Amino acid sequence: MSVETLDTKAIELLRDIPDIIPVLRRYYETWTIKVFNRETHSCKSYLSPNRRDFYKILFITKGVGVFTLGMNTYYIDEPTILFLHPNEIISWKNLAEESAGHYCLFKRNFIADHPVLKSAIDKYELFSDNHKSVIRMSPQTVATIEELFRRMHEEALIGGDLAEDSLGAYMQLIMIAAAKTANYPKPDAVSDEFKHIHDFFRLLEKETSLINHDNPIRIKTAQEFADNLAVHPNHLNVLLKKHTGQNVSAHIKHRLLEESKALLLQTDWTLQDIGYAIGFADQPNFSQFFKKNAGITPAEFRRGYSLS
Repeated sequence: MSVETLDTKAIELLRDIPDIIPVLRRYYETWTIKVFNRETHSCKSYLSPNRRDFYKILFITKGVGVFTLGMNTYYIDEPTILFLHPNEIISWKNLAEESAGHYCLFKRNFIADHPVLKSAIDKYELFSDNHKSVIRMSPQTVATIEELFRRMHEEALIGGDLAEDSLGAYMQLIMIAAAKTANYPKPDAVSDEFKHIHDFFRLLEKETSLINHDNPIRIKTAQEFADNLAVHPNHLNVLLKKHTGQNVSAHIKHRLLEESKALLLQTDWTLQDIGYAIGFADQPNFSQFFKKNAGITPAEFRRGYSLS
């Protein structure tokens, strides 16, 4: 079956539709692992271009859609399990109303606290090797993984001191069951348009992830990004507007705002230092940028989360 292209409908940004995944309603909500049923928490079409702070196991038993993982695109119309690394650019275009299956989100510190789980993740390479991250399921394997997710839901509901240990153990069994199948579908061709979009977000991530006290952002304008990608800025704007509903400058602005929030909460840098790191020559301009886009000043943002 041919793949329906991503051109037919704008893809919403994950952070702009927080109702899709309840744990994202507060960007800095404290949690380590969550389990969801896709029948009650299904996903609309979305594009997640920024690095996330959580891993995701997505188990699809019913539904139809186009999933893009990095530069690989997959038409999904049969039971499939996906293992998604936080650093990957991903998108999902939903092509049917019905939805079933499960998904599990778990943060990096959950892995750090469970070395046996980390060992399994390293061993099977399901999250690190894109060629192994998408696996078609046989009916027998579907039943096995369905049962493991059912037990995870029960464990999460009961809670207790050992709940997270149990959830980690079930995830290891899910990885083993999936790896046994080893039915890795061949990716479908990705369009030239999506390639430009992917390259833009990859460059945006590269530039913002390198920000530190001694290394301020190197490029921050639409023209500079277009020059680095060897594409005309107007063309890049048209593509991003078409597929995400926002132009180049809006995506850059949103990404710098998110990086500003992270620096405000995770460092003791002065506002001047943070502003300089994300491309502002002086602190007043940074504070004006932050308040315009976040609704409060950076000092109020930092103080509010410190109090909470």
